[in-house]
Amino acid sequence: MAKKPEDKNYKVIAENRRARYDYAIEDDLECGIVLEGSEVKSLRTGGSNIAESYATVEDGELWLVNGYIAPYAQAKTFGHDERRRRKLLVSKRELSKLWNASAREGYTLVPLVMYFNHRGIVKLKIGIAKGKKTADKRDTMAKRDWQRQKVRLLKEHG
Repeated sequence: MAKKPEDKNYKVIAENRRARYDYAIEDDLECGIVLEGSEVKSLRTGGSNIAESYATVEDGELWLVNGYIAPYAQAKTFGHDERRRRKLLVSKRELSKLWNASAREGYTLVPLVMYFNHRGIVKLKIGIAKGKKTADKRDTMAKRDWQRQKVRLLKEHG
């Protein structure tokens, strides 16, 4: 069987690795993001952070709040604000689903990963998440440690 060639345009820009530790992700959704030119150029150089950000539904629109995109040095007069709210693009059906999910008790919309897709367009994957309690976090860590230990044992003895 022939392997599919690697996609040259696909590139992860920023990943929220802490989200899977702090939240139980129930569902995820890919959405577009409205950006200015200097923001896209800055993302191509890798200057962004979505760790402290979240998504919210306001007035029938989906917004990314507190996402950081570093200023682009060559865009002196036409630069952008680093932490401005950015509009996220989803269909009406998906927006309704997200609004209903975020309205439930204890649920939030968490950005998981920002990336360039195969066409070179910036996409954001957001997850419908429920906050974990401390005991749940310990449980997750114990499972992860057991999986690592199991792999080591199989390597040594099998």
